[in-house]
Amino acid sequence: MSDQLSQTFAALADPTRRAILSKLSLGEANVSDLAKPFLKEMSLPAVTKHLKVLEKAGLITKTKEAQWRPCKLNAEGLKDVSDWMEPYKAFWEESFDRLDEYLKTVTNKKKKRKSHGNKK
Repeated sequence: MSDQLSQTFAALADPTRRAILSKLSLGEANVSDLAKPFLKEMSLPAVTKHLKVLEKAGLITKTKEAQWRPCKLNAEGLKDVSDWMEPYKAFWEESFDRLDEYLKTVTNKKKKRKSHGNKK
């Protein structure tokens, strides 16, 4: 994958990586804290590989402070996804608005038929 958007979507495709991003949305965390929930299912090196994928995709940044490796969410990486999705969001919102209008007309027609039927 050569383009950044493809790397980002590939990183987001994995539930473990999405869970890591969710944890980082609450604030900075070190690698060992991020790994804790997954250590029953996978090794620390496996979690570290997930972090490397997220870092390469530009979704997190990892720094080094003495023996600690704090990670934090990189909002810019998610902004690229948001920007790419914006036209699709507009499409779906317009589609839902049209569906809502259609359903209102159908509902109104049914109400009118019922009210006319009750008068007879």
